[in-house]
Amino acid sequence: MSGPEARAQSHVVGVALLLTITTISMGALTAGVGTVVESNAAAADADRVADSLAGIEPSASTGVQRHELAFGQGRLTVEPRTVRLLDGDGVVAERRANALVFEAGDRRVTFLAGGVARGSGNASVLEESPPIATGDGLLLVGLPVLKGGDTVSIGGEGVTATLRTDTSHDRRALGSGEYRLAVETAAPGAWERYFAAANASVRRRTFAGDRYQSVVARFPGERTGYLVLHETELEVAT
Repeated sequence: MSGPEARAQSHVVGVALLLTITTISMGALTAGVGTVVESNAAAADADRVADSLAGIEPSASTGVQRHELAFGQGRLTVEPRTVRLLDGDGVVAERRANALVFEAGDRRVTFLAGGVARGSGNASVLEESPPIATGDGLLLVGLPVLKGGDTVSIGGEGVTATLRTDTSHDRRALGSGEYRLAVETAAPGAWERYFAAANASVRRRTFAGDRYQSVVARFPGERTGYLVLHETELEVAT
């Protein structure tokens, strides 16, 4: 086939190919925009939840407190975590502190032992520091312990919840010793950097019965130790 008829057919084929390519490109662009929108929404939810969890502060409150929490999409759960204080002879104190965990897509925010971590693994960042103080031969460990929230699991879209906390405190003198603090966590990077900044040597250790490794911080020299338990009854209402 040649002449005007062939040119007309080639023109039709060319237009069809162009339309096909355009359709595929628009589909890929739409999918890409959707992914960006979802990622930005998850990031915004994580920001809001991190701010809400940072406001709990059991170490700075007594009695009943209420904290509003909202997110567009995700899930909030309580997961078991254990915190241990050790000296040269072994475990001085061991408590199931529990972690309040929010997940939205690939975003994760965790309240544990008074600290608020963003992310998981080595890439995590501690945005709110735990109530731990060191210096002048002293180690003061404030340990918020979440109780009563083992069955907490809320999620979906457009969630608004109220966290009700009822906190009491128990201060214990531990005497002098060379202390280590072990925090079981899914965000070890964040806790390692925090302890290193506090002049502690850090390693990881797996304790029997734990789901995750613990970050173990050894504080240099002999210190007088104090443990302040912030026992916090947690209820979540939607």
